[in-house]
Amino acid sequence: MRIRRPFACFPLVLLLFGFDFCFAQAQTSSPHPVVTIDGLGKGTVDLSGPWRFHIGDDLRWAEPGINDTPGQSGWETILPDRPWGAQSHYAYTGFAWYRLYLRISPAPDVKTGFQLLLPRLQDVCEVYWNGRLVGRYGKLPPHPSSPAFNAPAAFNVPDFRSGTLAIRVWNGPLGSSSAGDGGGIAQTPLVGDSKSIAAYIGTWNYNFLRATLYINSRNILYFLVAIAAFILWLRRRNETLLLWFSIFAVCPAIWTSVITMRLPVSSQFSQFMVQPLWALRNVALWFLLIDMLHLRSHRGLVRWARILAAVSLTAAFLDGCLTYAPANWTSPQTRAWIDGILTMISEPCQLYLLVLVANGFRQKLDSVRWVLALSASLSQLLAVIVAAVQQGQRFTHWTLAQYLSSPLLHFGPASFNADTLLDLLVFLSIIYTVYRYIRDQQDRKAILEQELQSARELQQVLIPEKLSTPLGFSISSAYLPALEVGGDFFQIIPLDGPAAGSTLIVLGDVSGKGLRAAMAVSLIVGAVRTLAETTSSPAEVLAGLSRRLHGRLQGGFSTCVVLRLDPHGACTLASAGHPAPYFNDKEIDLPGALPLGIDPAIAYEEAVVHFHPGDRCALYTDGLLEARTPSGEIFSFKRLQALFASGADAVQASEAAVAFGQDDDITVVTLTRLANA
Repeated sequence: MRIRRPFACFPLVLLLFGFDFCFAQAQTSSPHPVVTIDGLGKGTVDLSGPWRFHIGDDLRWAEPGINDTPGQSGWETILPDRPWGAQSHYAYTGFAWYRLYLRISPAPDVKTGFQLLLPRLQDVCEVYWNGRLVGRYGKLPPHPSSPAFNAPAAFNVPDFRSGTLAIRVWNGPLGSSSAGDGGGIAQTPLVGDSKSIAAYIGTWNYNFLRATLYINSRNILYFLVAIAAFILWLRRRNETLLLWFSIFAVCPAIWTSVITMRLPVSSQFSQFMVQPLWALRNVALWFLLIDMLHLRSHRGLVRWARILAAVSLTAAFLDGCLTYAPANWTSPQTRAWIDGILTMISEPCQLYLLVLVANGFRQKLDSVRWVLALSASLSQLLAVIVAAVQQGQRFTHWTLAQYLSSPLLHFGPASFNADTLLDLLVFLSIIYTVYRYIRDQQDRKAILEQELQSARELQQVLIPEKLSTPLGFSISSAYLPALEVGGDFFQIIPLDGPAAGSTLIVLGDVSGKGLRAAMAVSLIVGAVRTLAETTSSPAEVLAGLSRRLHGRLQGGFSTCVVLRLDPHGACTLASAGHPAPYFNDKEIDLPGALPLGIDPAIAYEEAVVHFHPGDRCALYTDGLLEARTPSGEIFSFKRLQALFASGADAVQASEAAVAFGQDDDITVVTLTRLANA
């Protein structure tokens, strides 16, 4: 096949005019340049023009018989190999028309029809053949919608032989950061048989897939890491670092996948989505750095991070919503100004990352965190600079953004610019830092588990499993810590010397729970056993404990009750702020007193009760009284009195409280005077 341009010689012109007249496919009152394609068979041919061009919109311009002579009625010529903004209509938006006169002579052996291919178009269009609409790409106003990614578009043109090809194009309003060199047909259209056009599109798709191979691979990695981090966060809700890392990884995977996976969404939705996701990713990076650079204790930094995060996300969301604002609400100029103002609010907020990094440098960081801090700073600074210089670039004509975004190196079909390399370095640094963080947490957990195991073993020694039974009494006990180790304690100590035959019973509760309370219990139990060697008086035992514990409970305290049971049934009691024991179905009236460890000079008072055969006494810690249901209802004194009046032993009483809803350590000791004592 071959292409001949008209006016190469005068006889050929006369021949073409005669051909047009005979077939009446593209008659006009004035001569038109006709692109003639002879012997079109298998393959494609460029429609390089020049084409007729007119800005504005008039559906009559689709008709073949109009006068489109350049210089008349606003028509001009234009080349289709680059956008109109790169030629004579810089920063123009709105409607424009392209027209071309064609005469196609198929090869003798060709029986199939031909297709028109637009390899690259900005933004949406309608295609007309001899005044008849044959296809659309996207949707034109009043409700415009263009694909998120411009891929080659093929159009079936019936009776594609001789006639007028007209393309009606609409390019949407420019944003504050848009360049003015776009719009319209951006790459020379092609004509060819359907198989050749399909082969062209297939080759284009293959090259596109190769070029985006790195981005797609990175997105898969981002998605996998984000899912893994989110699952870990669900298991460890207190580890907010994992949640922020999941958000940081998934945001760019979402917005780039729209393009690289060519998802069927509009460019309006893509623009609406990118703005908030970009801001959210930066916010996630802030809070990641707060944890990784050990800045959580700097309350001012955290508070400002929250404030600026709210400002940045709000501005980005409103900027995204601007793409859906109806065209009749504002003019394109006003819309661009609003876009610029929202960008000027959002982008400077991103520099807060540099404040976090500057404070992080004051900490003792390892090499990995130094790399993370530096790469994150450079990445954020580069992004803000590019966004800043892009603002109003169609007026300033600055090219710094294009220079900073240009490829630095190629690896196969993939290209890498400074932003891509820094982003990859930040991501890898975060992965390794999170790994180190999780490993450190696991090491700390293992150490804590070992400490808890040691505390459990210690408590098993301190809390008697086999009880010494006082003469003439039966005894039962139950000890149920709320955590692995508890702050309750009790001791049953047979006395020697002048008080031989008597038994000292000590029961108490250290404020707080867990390991600290368990350590305080070990101190108290040791002191109790030492004091029991020198005195049998409950009041003196409590006074000695208060002296020894003063200043050693780190601001805490301990309640305690001490009983001395004599073989003949006398019971001497003293209490240091502890709930009074129940004697049968009533509380024993004990003098009030401060808990242990508050006043080292305090003196406690004693009370005496006498056991008769069948009498019962129940000692307990406040975990029994304060058991509560999920709705907040406590066990209460009324239930407690009824429980002990029913003759429940220690195990039955503790099980009743646990069934009601355990909220604290529970310890119960019951004493019953035997009938034959």
